[in-house]
Amino acid sequence: MPGQGPRDSGISGHDTQAGAADRPDHAGSGRARMPATAGVGLAGYLSSTILSHAQEMPATGLDALRNLTFGASEVIQIATFAGVMGAAMLSAIWLIRERGRIAAENLVLRERIAELNAAVQRAEAMMTTRDQRTVVWAGDRSKPDLVGTLTSAPGVPDERSSFLAFGRWLTARSAAMLDNAIAALREAGTSFDLVVEAQSGTLLEVLGRRSTSHAIVRFVSLTRRQAEHAALKAEHAALATDHEAVLALVANLDMPFWLRSETGRLRTVNAAYAAAVECETPETAVAQGRELLATQARENIARQHLTEPTLRRNLPAVVDGDRKLYAVTSVCANGVVAGLAVDKSDLEALRAEYQRTVKSHAETLDQLSTAVAIYDADQKLRFFNQAFQKLWELDSAFLEARPDNTMFLDRLRSEGKLAEQPEWRRWKENLLSAYRAVEPQEHWWHIPDGRTIRVVASAHPQGGVTWVFENMTERFDLESRYNAAVRVQGETLDNLAEGVAVFGPDGRIRLFNPAFVALWRLDGAEIGTNTHIATIRDACAHQCPQSPWSDFVAAVTGFDDERLETHGKAELADGTILSYAMIPLPNGQVMTTFVDVTDSVNFERALQDKNEALQKADQLKNDFVQHVSYELRSPLTNIIGFTELLTMPDTGPLNERQRDYVDHIASSSSVLLTIVNDILDLATVDAGIMQLEIGEVQVTRIVGEAAELIGEKLREHQIAIAVDTKDAPPSLHADENRLRQILFNLLSNAANYAPERSTIALSCRMIGDQVEFRVHDDGPGMPPEILDAAFERFEPHANGGRRRGAGLGLSIVKSFVELHGGTVEIDTGEARGTTVTCRFPVAPKGARAAAE
Repeated sequence: MPGQGPRDSGISGHDTQAGAADRPDHAGSGRARMPATAGVGLAGYLSSTILSHAQEMPATGLDALRNLTFGASEVIQIATFAGVMGAAMLSAIWLIRERGRIAAENLVLRERIAELNAAVQRAEAMMTTRDQRTVVWAGDRSKPDLVGTLTSAPGVPDERSSFLAFGRWLTARSAAMLDNAIAALREAGTSFDLVVEAQSGTLLEVLGRRSTSHAIVRFVSLTRRQAEHAALKAEHAALATDHEAVLALVANLDMPFWLRSETGRLRTVNAAYAAAVECETPETAVAQGRELLATQARENIARQHLTEPTLRRNLPAVVDGDRKLYAVTSVCANGVVAGLAVDKSDLEALRAEYQRTVKSHAETLDQLSTAVAIYDADQKLRFFNQAFQKLWELDSAFLEARPDNTMFLDRLRSEGKLAEQPEWRRWKENLLSAYRAVEPQEHWWHIPDGRTIRVVASAHPQGGVTWVFENMTERFDLESRYNAAVRVQGETLDNLAEGVAVFGPDGRIRLFNPAFVALWRLDGAEIGTNTHIATIRDACAHQCPQSPWSDFVAAVTGFDDERLETHGKAELADGTILSYAMIPLPNGQVMTTFVDVTDSVNFERALQDKNEALQKADQLKNDFVQHVSYELRSPLTNIIGFTELLTMPDTGPLNERQRDYVDHIASSSSVLLTIVNDILDLATVDAGIMQLEIGEVQVTRIVGEAAELIGEKLREHQIAIAVDTKDAPPSLHADENRLRQILFNLLSNAANYAPERSTIALSCRMIGDQVEFRVHDDGPGMPPEILDAAFERFEPHANGGRRRGAGLGLSIVKSFVELHGGTVEIDTGEARGTTVTCRFPVAPKGARAAAE
C-alpha cells in the first residue's frame, strides 16, 4: 500500500542496523551460554529477531504477525544456521554409531588377547614339560629370548650369555655347524635337525624351525638310547661326508678309477676311466660294461686277490688306438674290488730318452780334457772318461770292474797319489758326505807331485755323485804371476793421493784409482773399465763450470801428429781446486793425473785475506778502544762524580724527590758504565789483544767476594744465597779479576730470574783436573728458542726476569771462560730452574789467545 511504504522502509533500515549492531552480541551470548549445542543458540537468535521486529511494528495481534516480512540477509542466515544444525545432528548420529562399533571391536580384541595369553601360557607350559631349552628370535631382533633349562645335561651352561656363546661349551665342529645352521634359519628360513656334542661329551639334539615372525631353535637332552642313536647318526653323517669327499676326489682324478661288485661287474667309474674307454659319461661306461684292461689281466687279478688283498702291477692297455702302459693298483675288501691306473707311458718314454741322453752325454764327456767320474747311489763307478784315467794313471781293468768310491780312494792313497792326511778315515768320510749333500761340494787336493786338483762333487737327485777333477796347476801359476803384477800396480795406484786415469786410443778408460773417483765426485756405478771418456766428461760437467774435460776428449780421441803434455788447474763447483796434468803414453794411450791443491790455494788466499783483515782489524780496534775509552768513559765518570757530589751534605739539602732522581741517575750511570766496560772487554777479546793475568786464586775468597758484590741486589728482592765450597780445591790458577767478573755476572743473571724469597745456590767442587763453578736459580727456565741464543751478544730476553739488560752477561762469561781454556754449559727447563756450570782447568798451560 502507498501508505505503508515509508513504514516498510523504516523497518527494513532498522532491521539492517539491528543486524549490524546486535548480531555480534547474540553470537557472543550464544557462545557464552551454550558451548555444547547449536540448537539453543539458533532458537535464541530466532526469538530475538522476531521480538525485535514485533516491537517496531505498529500493528498488533495476528494481523501484525502476518504482515511481518524478512529481508534477504535474514533469510540466508536462517537457512545457513538450519543447514549447520542439520549437519551437526548428522555428525552426532554418525559419531554415536562409530562409538558403538568401536566398543564392539574392542570387546572382540579383548577376548582375542585373553585367548592369546592363554595360548602363550599353554605353550610355555608345554615347552618346560621336558628337559629342553628353546631360543626364540622375534623378527629381526638380534637379542633372543630363552625358555627352559637343561639341568640333566652336564657341561651345558645355564647362564644366558654363556649358553648363547656356543663356541665356549660345544666342540669346534659342532659350534661351527650350529652357527651356520642358525644363520641359514634366520636369513633364509631353512629348517634343520642336528646332533651337537658338548666339550664334556654330552650329546644334544637341536631342532631349528622358522614361523612367520619368529626363528625358534630348541635344544633337547637325549636319553641313553637316543644318545646312542644320535652317536650312530653323527658317525653315519661323518662317514657320509667322508664318502662324498672320496667320491668327489675320485671323480676329479685324471687317472682311471673303477669299483667292481662281488660278481666282478663294474659298479662305479670316474670320468678319466670313461674317457679312456671312449665313453661320454661314467654312467654309460658302467651300463655298457666297457673294460680298460684285457680279459686275461682281469682274470689274473681276480685269481691273485684270493690270496692277496692288494696288488700292484704294470699292465698294458689300448687307449685311442695307442698302446699304453699303466701302473695298476687293485685292492679287494669283502669281495668288492677298487682299482686305480696311473699312465706310465710318458715315463717310459722319458726313461728311454734319458738312456739316450746319458749315452750321448758319456760320449761328450769322453772328449773333455777335464777328468769326470760318475758314481751311482751304491757308490759304484758307473762312468769315467779318458781324462780321468789319464789323470790318475789307473789301468782299465780296475776301472771296468766298477770299484766303489772307497776302494778308489784307498787305491790312490796306496799308490802315493794323494797327500797323507792326519785322520784318513775322518777325511774320507767328509769327502763321501757328498752323497748325502744337497748342494755341490768343492775340495782342493794338493797331491805329492806338486799338482793342484780342484774337485767338485755334485749329488744326483736319484742318488749318486758326479766327480769332476780339474787340474788347476798351470792356471794357478799364471794367475799368481798376473795377480802379483796387478797387485803391485794396484797397491801403488790405490794408495796414491793423486787421481790417476789411463785412457786407450779408443777413448775408453783402461785404469783408474779410487782417488780419481773421489776427486771428481763420481759414483762407482757410473764409471768402470771401458767407460768412454765422453761419458766421464758428461758426468763431470756439473762439477766444474769451466771443465777441462773437453780438452781431454779432444786430446785422447784426436789425430794430432804431435801430442804434448798439458798442465793446468780446475776449480770445482764446491770450491775444490784440482791441479791436472795430461801425459801421452805409448800405443796411443793418455794418462791424466789430478792433485787436490785446495788447501794450499785456500791457505795462500787465507793468508792474504787474513793479513788484510788483521791490518784493518788492528786499525779499527785501536780506533774503537781509543774513542770509546775517552768518549764514553769520561762523560760517564763525570756524571757519576757529580751525582755523588749532589748526594753530599756540603752541596746543599735535597728534597725527597730530588734525592730519588739523583739515586736513579747514579744507578743508571753505573749500569751504563758496566755495559760500556762489557762492550770494551768483548771488543778487546774479539781484537785478540786481551791478556789474562794468570795467578793463584783462593777459591773460597773469590767466591765470597762475588757473593758480597751481589748481596745488595739480593737483599732488595729478599733472595738468599747458599754457598757450598766444601768440595772445592784451596786454589786454582786463573785471572782473579776476570774470575770475579764471571761469578758476578752469573749471580746477577740468576738474581734477575730467581723468584722473591727464593735461594740462589753457588757451589764449587773439584772434578778430575778441573774446577767446576755451578750457579742455580729456581726461575722459570729458558725455552729452547731462548737457550739456543743464550750466549749471543745483544740478545736480551725478559722471560720472566725483573729487568731487560743489554744481553752481554753470558757472552762475557763464555768469552772469559774459554780464554781460561774452560767450558760453559746451561741446564734449564720448565719447573726446574736454570743451572749454569763453568769448568776451569786447575793449572792451565797458559792463557789462551782470544778467539779469532
